[in-house]
Amino acid sequence: MTHKARLHELLDAMAKELLSFIKESENEFPDGWVPATFIKDQLELKKSAYPQGNKIDQETGWLFATLARHLQDKNAVAFKKSGTRSFYKSI
Repeated sequence: MTHKARLHELLDAMAKELLSFIKESENEFPDGWVPATFIKDQLELKKSAYPQGNKIDQETGWLFATLARHLQDKNAVAFKKSGTRSFYKSI
């Protein structure tokens, strides 16, 4: 298996795990829409995207956003925005 294929396989596996968490969490919210902040906090998905020693070094939700978009592209989750807050729900 090539490095590229293995990395894509791992990305798929991470996205599936995220989808599983979203599905399990939907019951905790009256309308079934899970807040993105809840997901990022519970799974500790805020990571630094900058090289060590860079002037800017803050943790952001880039990893979560990438995985969530991957799930959207596969029609596995729905997305909605309410004000400044984002929510996800399994399809």
